Amino acid sequence: MPCYAVIDTNVLVSALLSSHDNAATVLVVEKLFSGEVIPLFSDEILKEYNEVLRRAKFHFSETAVSMLLRTIEKYGERVVPTPTDELLPDMKDIPFYEVVVEKQEDDAYLVTGNMKHFPMKPFIVTAKEFLDILNTAK
Repeated sequence: MPCYAVIDTNVLVSALLSSHDNAATVLVVEKLFSGEVIPLFSDEILKEYNEVLRRAKFHFSETAVSMLLRTIEKYGERVVPTPTDELLPDMKDIPFYEVVVEKQEDDAYLVTGNMKHFPMKPFIVTAKEFLDILNTAK
């Protein structure tokens, strides 16, 4: 059964920068392509993905970025979140938090490399923790 996840932009950047096929972030992104993970996103999250992944400093190929974003949009689920009253250390992360909170009835996770930017909740996990959850669910 597929699992729902909001993927923080830093996880996508880390996966695209990685030279290791077995890196946790790379494996999470592979699970988007295999259909094991259904990505959750909002218009605001897509806008951030587009802007960050196309920054010149990363030197990501347009082909790789386009394929990743098309996959997220095609196989993912667009969510219009209800605003929360949560205050985060970096309020630019609120779109990710609000989407995952909106989809909690589906046991959704927020996968991030910046745990300190979010409240301690069992549905906010690192890429490695998320892979462990997926492996346990099999």
